[in-house]
Amino acid sequence: MAAKVGLSVAVRGDDIVVTLPGTTYVVTYYRATAFPQQLLTKSHSGREDEDAPITQAEFHARAWKAASHKARALGWIV
Repeated sequence: MAAKVGLSVAVRGDDIVVTLPGTTYVVTYYRATAFPQQLLTKSHSGREDEDAPITQAEFHARAWKAASHKARALGWIV
């Protein structure tokens, strides 16, 4: 069972930035002009953080869900 962790989700202009506090994990999503109903990855941390309570793959899966939820709340996507 994966550890229970709290992600931080912040909106910065047209970007949604998701981090896992206390780790190097960060991913930034944006709404592309050509595809306004989709979130695309703008940048992300590229290395596994050995001290993190979850793997980078698990972080990205959770971050995508959190960013999608935030984008829906903002009316960016349906």
